[in-house]
Amino acid sequence: MRQTTSAWSWAAAGAVLGLLVATLLGAPAHWLTLPLQIALDDRVVFDDARGTLWNGSARLGLTGGAGSNDAASLPGRLSWVIRPAWSGLQVELLADCCMQQAWRLSAQPRWGGASLALADSLSQWPAQCLTGLGTPWNTVQLEGSLTLSTQALSLQWAWGRLLLAGRAQVDAAQISSRLSTLKPMGSYRIALLGGATPSIAIETLEGSLQLSGNGQWVGSRFRFEGVASAAPERIEALSNLLNIIGRRDGARAIIKVG
Repeated sequence: MRQTTSAWSWAAAGAVLGLLVATLLGAPAHWLTLPLQIALDDRVVFDDARGTLWNGSARLGLTGGAGSNDAASLPGRLSWVIRPAWSGLQVELLADCCMQQAWRLSAQPRWGGASLALADSLSQWPAQCLTGLGTPWNTVQLEGSLTLSTQALSLQWAWGRLLLAGRAQVDAAQISSRLSTLKPMGSYRIALLGGATPSIAIETLEGSLQLSGNGQWVGSRFRFEGVASAAPERIEALSNLLNIIGRRDGARAIIKVG
């Protein structure tokens, strides 16, 4: 009798386990997108999610957060493939509009935290999509292209601390704004460098609007100081934008954050 009961118990446990595995393998895509959207405070939204948690796609949009009326959607779809591995998860992301090759990410649990590494990548995004993030982007309304490149970029959470390593660079080309009649205003480079004290630097590659500045994270606080200035013959065309960028000082605007 005991052997029969034990056999039925093992059979029931196997059936439950099989059902759980089948459910997980066939989990719909919104099981992934909905928690992500909540975690990102609705600043990134995933519409029309299709497929499964492991192999799916959705339309990607940016917003100013919950309750915001600002929104911008990327053309095409964002697709993903997630593969479990002994060391963690292997993830591939591909945006139709903006990537020639998929981003390849590795997520690994660590003692006291986790790590996320991105293989070296190159992608190009429309600057107009930033408008969806709300203030100040909805006022400036940039146009142009943003080329993002990464080298050995990784994030590590360890005992409540976030550590950044590697480098990310954005080349903003032929940038213009609705606040200026000058089109384009210039091209710029923004470089993020990881390390014990992550830093960010902005420089002008070309153009009548000159931008420069440096910032760094000290603990959880970010401090940045920079200057925006206009070529003498372009001050009138760029005056409105300079007023928005920072505190005016003649033909310059002083930028301070933190």
